[in-house]
Amino acid sequence: MHTLFDPAVAEKMLQRVESLTPASERQWGKMSVDQMLAHCAKGFEMAIGIIKPKRVLIGRILGPLIRKKYSDESEFGRNSPTGDELRITTPQDFEQEKKKLLKLLRQFSSAGEKGVTNNPHPFFGKLTATEWGIGMYKHLDHHLRQFGG
Repeated sequence: MHTLFDPAVAEKMLQRVESLTPASERQWGKMSVDQMLAHCAKGFEMAIGIIKPKRVLIGRILGPLIRKKYSDESEFGRNSPTGDELRITTPQDFEQEKKKLLKLLRQFSSAGEKGVTNNPHPFFGKLTATEWGIGMYKHLDHHLRQFGG
C-alpha cells in the first residue's frame, strides 16, 4: 500500500502537485483546482494537528464500520462528502495554495509517523499513524486524479 511516509511515494506526489496549473480541469466534482489545493492543504493541517475539526454525528455512527476504507487498497469514490470545516467554496489564490500544499506535504512526509495528530479524524475517529499515512495518500491521490495530476 502507498503511504506518504515512503520518501519515493511522497516525491511522486510532490511532482504531481507541481504539474497542476490554473488551467487544470476537473474530471468530476464541484471544486476548482485552486479550491482543491486549499482543501487538500486543510486535510494536511488536520493530519498534523494544526486544525481540529469536530467529530460529525454520522461519522460517530458509520465511521467505525467503514474505517478500513480509509487505509485499504481501494480508491476513494467520486463525489464523496466533505466535512464543513474542510469544504472550500470561494475562489483561492492558485499559486499561494499550491505552495502551501507542497510545504504541508513535505512537512507531513518528513515528520513521519511521529508527526501525526493524536486528534480523531472527524469521520473515522481515532486513527493509527499508519492509517494517517495511507489515508492522506489516498485523499491526495483522489484529488490529483480529479484534476488529471
